[in-house]
Amino acid sequence: MAARNHAAGARGLGIGLAVLALAATACTTGEADTQNNASAQNGASGSAELSITPETGAEEIAPNTPVRVTAEGGEITDVRVEQTVVDAASLPDGEQAEGGDLYTVTGSLNEDATEWVSDWTLRPGAEVVVTATAEDGSGQTTEETAEFTTTPAVAGQRLELATNRPLSGATVGVGMPIVVDFDLPVTNKAQVESAMEVVSDQGVTGAWGWLDNDMTAVFRPEEYWEPHQSVTVNMRLAGVEAADGVYGVKNYRLAFEIGPERILTMHVPDHELVVTTDGERERVIPVSNGASTVRFDTTTSGTHVLMERAESVTMDSSTTDMPEDMPGYNTTVRYGIRTTNSGEYLHEASYNSNIGVANTSNGCTNLRMEDARWLYENTLMGDVLDTTGTDREVEWYNGWGYWQLSFDEWRDKSATGAYATTGGTPGSVHGEGL
Repeated sequence: MAARNHAAGARGLGIGLAVLALAATACTTGEADTQNNASAQNGASGSAELSITPETGAEEIAPNTPVRVTAEGGEITDVRVEQTVVDAASLPDGEQAEGGDLYTVTGSLNEDATEWVSDWTLRPGAEVVVTATAEDGSGQTTEETAEFTTTPAVAGQRLELATNRPLSGATVGVGMPIVVDFDLPVTNKAQVESAMEVVSDQGVTGAWGWLDNDMTAVFRPEEYWEPHQSVTVNMRLAGVEAADGVYGVKNYRLAFEIGPERILTMHVPDHELVVTTDGERERVIPVSNGASTVRFDTTTSGTHVLMERAESVTMDSSTTDMPEDMPGYNTTVRYGIRTTNSGEYLHEASYNSNIGVANTSNGCTNLRMEDARWLYENTLMGDVLDTTGTDREVEWYNGWGYWQLSFDEWRDKSATGAYATTGGTPGSVHGEGL
């Protein structure tokens, strides 16, 4: 299990007790059927005693309240949590009332199998049925059920995703951050971070960090992703209290691939860009960078990540912070790849006769048409561009400049700290004291 701040025990399916299948599912397991049939044949409920909270009949329970099952005189062998959203305002567009596997509520079991606590929050506005089974030393089983409802979501206080990068199904470079934009500010950052589980095939240590708007969470590994692997992000936000009275209403799954390790390096005074793929030099490209007469037209040094791209991009100085005493421009270029939010691109600039000879641009990296097309077709969002040789350093918040910070500095922007992406999250999704 990854560095999850749970009490001693185990989480979800990987509980360390192979005989106990404790994933709480929306259907009855074969093991549970066998146990229930045994109880019926014995004609007795067994000597083990089970207790479930919230208890039967409870109404409008806060969705971030943990489900707890305890057993006396026996060991817990199965817990199932079924949720059906009955409040229309709590059901996001396109979602099913019963949900699917992404809404399965797994739990963590203590070492002696006498207490089970849910890992995830419950769906708002739902009818919840918890069925637990325990077995005593003689093999007799006991089953207990609790039925209760959760608090509905309130209009204007329903947290959902606004955007995310990368998109599911994408193949990206080794420097790619996971950027999640919410539609409302988040103040309970620890709970939200703990609801977003990052799992990668080869595993890295990483951390979520927050931008100053309190609406954008970014996951960045300590080092670049290992190339050629799959990454999945399970965002179990339904029921998480993101701020006072603000609950997530939907779960999300993001799955993407990490492509080759492609690093672009550029020492600005040398007028060339070197492309290295999986350790092999692939191409050397002549360029013209910023003239550096003022800060505005100085190409930024530092670690950049290739962002959005378009075959045609209009460069309009009126959308930038160009000084008023400099001549403006409005031109359309081909094969643009953004590297900062402040307007820097790699792009075709057939009009620039100084490519490979002198730096005369307004800060962008100017390329010949053939080279611009090659970069456009042979690089990925998330590939790394390391630039040196100027006195203007790219800000960590300018584009995806998150690698400008040391990992200790990045971790300081997290509410929970770092964890390994081999399954699990760094803390509890439940509120303090719950």
